[in-house]
Amino acid sequence: MSNATPYSPGRARPRRLRKNQIVRDLVAETHISPSQFIVPHFVLGAKNAKKAIPSMPGISELGIENLVKTVEADLKIGIRSVLLFGHPDDATHKTPDGKAAWDKKGAVQRAVSRLKREFGDNLVVMTDVCLCAYTDHGHCGIVEKEYVLNDASLRPLIRTALSHAEAGADVVAPSDMMDGRVAAIRDGLDQSGHENVILLAYAVKYASGYYGPFRDAADSAPDKGDRQSYQMDPRNVLEALREAALDEQEGADMLMVKPALAYLDVIQTIRNASALPLAAYNVSGEYAAVKAAAANGWLDEAQVVRENLMAIRRAGADQIITYHARDAIKGKWL
Repeated sequence: MSNATPYSPGRARPRRLRKNQIVRDLVAETHISPSQFIVPHFVLGAKNAKKAIPSMPGISELGIENLVKTVEADLKIGIRSVLLFGHPDDATHKTPDGKAAWDKKGAVQRAVSRLKREFGDNLVVMTDVCLCAYTDHGHCGIVEKEYVLNDASLRPLIRTALSHAEAGADVVAPSDMMDGRVAAIRDGLDQSGHENVILLAYAVKYASGYYGPFRDAADSAPDKGDRQSYQMDPRNVLEALREAALDEQEGADMLMVKPALAYLDVIQTIRNASALPLAAYNVSGEYAAVKAAAANGWLDEAQVVRENLMAIRRAGADQIITYHARDAIKGKWL
């Protein structure tokens, strides 16, 4: 039997800094605060309503007073920002131009007003600016001969953003991906006395298969064709740099990458190229995939959500838009 001294890795031992949870927390490089979460909500026009979304377990479309109660509870655990989506309660109100999107009595506009009246500056209210949930064809702009027109779609988008600002929105977030819409909306806001409304651009939004559950919730799937002529090609990253740079030049205050998990490299690339605050959208399909696998016992939900959110933050996102926020905070998953 040999008396030789076992091999020693020497003086440097990285494991010393992993010895227990306190030490690991002390030297952790990535942190997420509840204040960095933005929680999406699907708003119904009814005063009291709650409609479960089957493809998004735990998420429901909410009537306005239900939304107020949910947001109030979230504020108590540190969630201070919301992103609102809506659609006409009656599909017969959908039109080719999506005019219900800028109806002052629409669900989003009424929800914004109600939330700001209830919570004031304690809550940041963001609104999605798009036409897809309000058009009878399901596309994000005006359609002519099955082609989505770019410039003709700008005026309806401006009107929608203005209706949100007039209701009291702190942030408007155009998600349509029409060229020039950031400049058009910024000018529209400024010329109407809403120069202090923040503009969060969906700067880098890919034509992704991860949006399926969202389209169920927002009733926004196209009736013909797809969105590849205006949303980005998943094969491209240099194009993302161009899109983000254009939106920054046009007056965006914040940028967004969507989806998040399949595009961590893109988040990092945009983070390195821009000094603007950068949000990433952990989208419905990413959420639903985790929920389904966890329900089948195929993975540990808390551990996987923690890894996913930390990966998004580690890639460079300053804000994370996610349906997991409430569970992650209350469950102390982070």
